[in-house]
Amino acid sequence: MNVVPDWARIDTVLLDMDGTLLDLHFDTFFWLQHVPLRYAEKHRISQEAARVRLLARYREAEGTLDWYCVDYWTEQLELDIPMLKEEVDHLINVRPDVIPFLEALNKVAKRRVLVTNAHGKSLALKMRKTPIGEHLDDVICAHDVGMAKEQPEFWHRLHDRIGFHRENTLLIDDSLKVLQAADNYGIEHLRAILKPDSRSPQVDNEHYPRIDRFSDILP
Repeated sequence: MNVVPDWARIDTVLLDMDGTLLDLHFDTFFWLQHVPLRYAEKHRISQEAARVRLLARYREAEGTLDWYCVDYWTEQLELDIPMLKEEVDHLINVRPDVIPFLEALNKVAKRRVLVTNAHGKSLALKMRKTPIGEHLDDVICAHDVGMAKEQPEFWHRLHDRIGFHRENTLLIDDSLKVLQAADNYGIEHLRAILKPDSRSPQVDNEHYPRIDRFSDILP
């Protein structure tokens, strides 16, 4: 399938944030290096021991709203997660060509909706640190919907909130599980991200056409 969507058939574009509009490197570094560092300091253990312990905790919450919830991890780990995010917020970056892409969508009257699993506090930080909010028509946070995008019911609730035609909607997301949930719901146009984290290998995903740079799919 051609990676360039059939723009004539699309009126709504649903956009993920972390790993799609923003480089996932910030989140990767934060959860796999910075949190283990601060956790190790707190408990006086090695950083590697902290990482092993935390990875087990992460896996238990994966795919649920808890995994994305800043307040949950603040309570569970007894660390001020919002404050720790600000310690490394210089790593928050917009992916290449994102702003021109969002501007191009606006010029051809495509509705641009951010649909993110990120917790409200994380979302607010990234909106402060980047200009993406100026180029969106709506922002939907999964925590306000009540479930994560990986869950089938999320898409029914999203439809009730913003209204869209499945056959005229494009979803761009870096998560295979999210894309599969949207696919099962019936969203017709789906695109994955080839390299969500600029400093990590490409994602092995053959199920959906993969975008490298947004300049490759400008309408």
